Amino acid sequence: MLRLARFLAPLLLLACSLPASADGISELQTTLTNLHAMQGAFTQTVVTHSGKTQISNGDFAIQRPGKFRWNYRKPYEQLIVSDGKQVWLYDPDLNQVTVKNIDKALDSSPAALLSGENNLDKNYTLKTLPTREGLAWVEAIPKQNDSNFNRVRLGFSMNEIRKMELEDSFGQTTHIEFRMAVVNGKTDASQFNFIPPKGADVIRQ
Repeated sequence: MLRLARFLAPLLLLACSLPASADGISELQTTLTNLHAMQGAFTQTVVTHSGKTQISNGDFAIQRPGKFRWNYRKPYEQLIVSDGKQVWLYDPDLNQVTVKNIDKALDSSPAALLSGENNLDKNYTLKTLPTREGLAWVEAIPKQNDSNFNRVRLGFSMNEIRKMELEDSFGQTTHIEFRMAVVNGKTDASQFNFIPPKGADVIRQ
């Protein structure tokens, strides 16, 4: 369950494509309003407080509001799917499915940036950061103390999000690099539905 929980929020954060500009906050707001879908591949690197790293690769698809499919392929298979009402977390190794109401899964987390709610100032303190790695950056800090994440940083170039950094309450930093991203392209709606495999242990929260 810890492994699933650790992967949930980074996955949900995926759903945006944010343009770089001198006023990153305004551009973020505008882009979220205009964003309808996004899909591509990702590489995720989790660095623990002790410096240990774990690298994962996979693919994703998002359709706003609230629908997404985040598929870890290597080194461990895991799948997180939302139809806009519920979120399923499937671990093939355990043959276990965890189901949450989307409000419980996304509330007070950085996923609110991408879940279809554009009034970011309500839940986050936003700040434009200095340019680095050839990217413009925006930081979002949750206003509520019960968030699992302390801060999220988004790196932009050419009107597209390229990197994301998340610092969580476990002392971990998650780095996500997006590749081959297609914004507002056609998506297959059926991929946002999930039926638990026969015999899987289903846990509802």
